[in-house]
Amino acid sequence: MNNLFLYYIFIINIIGFISIYVDKMRAIKNQWRIRESTLFTIAYIGGSIGSLLGMYLFRHKTKHIKFTIGFNFILLIQIALISMFYI
Repeated sequence: MNNLFLYYIFIINIIGFISIYVDKMRAIKNQWRIRESTLFTIAYIGGSIGSLLGMYLFRHKTKHIKFTIGFNFILLIQIALISMFYI
């Protein structure tokens, strides 16, 4: 795989992980939250692993079926696409 692609995947997953953490901290403090559409967009563009790790590590959005199924579905699609193009 291209090194640039690997760097991109690494960085976008860090962003996904941090965005879940920030949203959790804002939820605790009753502050303005990150939009659900933003969290899903980060997952769509490659940050699904980081988002899932953050979701379960920080126990945030784990009771929302939209997130538990959605993030996992996005990850499966991404794995299928990567395997089609790189394997």
